[in-house]
Parts: sequence; structure tokens; C-alpha cells
Amino acid sequence: MTEQTKTETSQDWRPQLHTIYDRSVERFEQGHRGLEQVIGPEALTFLDSIGTSAQELYDFVEDWVEDGEPDFDAVAAMTDVRRTYFLTVQEGKPSDTVVPSASLPSGYARLGGYRWLPRIIAKARAKLRGELAPDIMFGCGADRPFLRSVNMEPAEFLKTVWNAGTDDRLILDAVQKKALMTSTSLSPSGGAE
Repeated sequence: MTEQTKTETSQDWRPQLHTIYDRSVERFEQGHRGLEQVIGPEALTFLDSIGTSAQELYDFVEDWVEDGEPDFDAVAAMTDVRRTYFLTVQEGKPSDTVVPSASLPSGYARLGGYRWLPRIIAKARAKLRGELAPDIMFGCGADRPFLRSVNMEPAEFLKTVWNAGTDDRLILDAVQKKALMTSTSLSPSGGAE
């Protein structure tokens, strides 16, 4: 079985991620802070093998404990997209680039009338490549309300950005279609109650 076939069919990594995630949540709830105390050095080799950083997992754990989201299934879905990109596009080789927060578009920047969209697109591209600076999180407390407002899950948005490549117009089209589905289903003529 080739590595690509294995990547596409194997979910063996998910139980191990779930174990690390649960242990990290427990440590965070007990008052531990910092990567080494919450994630633990024993998890680093595994996280590296799936293209995920300890900082990313720590941020998800912190948000779950403090905000009640994202849940493990959302974290695993985002991790799956990144892992697949890492193993297929990057052939398991991490990027040497780090995208600093100062280089991201402002949260006030707009695309197609959507405030936050240029920023989350840039964050998603950096997330896919494993290039997010430690102080930036894809799926953060500002990303989640935006994605809810356009009826998209974080992993779905990552896939959309991956499929669009460098064409922001394709991403905007996908966002507009999903947002329209939400507004139609909530309007009186949409039939939802």
C-alpha cells in the first residue's frame, strides 16, 4: 500500500489523537498551563507525524475548556484536512516558513462584503501548510462565529481553501452559496420553523 493510499484510508491516527486530547483537557482542567505541562513531550513525535503542532492542540484544548468549543470531532476534522495535505502535498515534509500575525490581513478587511474573510483565508492557507505562527490559531474564537454565520464548519472551510488554491473568488463563491443556504432556511419562505 502506498503512503498516499494509506493516508486516504487509514484512521489509525485518530484514537491516538483522541487520547492525547483527552489527557490534555484533563491536565488543563486541573490547572496545568504551558505546552509541556498540558500536551506533554511524549505527544510531540506523534503530532509531528500528522503535521500538527503542540501549540495548535494546546489552543484547541484551551478553547474547549474555556469556551466549550471546538469539540474533539471538530478538532479531528481540521486535523484530518491538515494531515492529508501534509502527507500528500507536502509529502510529510514540514514547511520552513512561519506566517507572522502582522502579515495577515486585518480582521476588518472585506472580500465580497464579508468582514473577516480575507483574514481567515490567509489563516487557512497557513494552517494547511503548517505555517501558522504560535500566536495565531485557525478555528479561534473569532473564526468560529464567522464560519457559523456562513454555515461552514472549520474543516469544510479548510477543504474549500485547499481546493481553491490561490483563487479567492472560488472561496468567496463557496462562502456565498453556503451563506445563502442558511438565510434561505431561516427565512419565512424557506419553510424552517
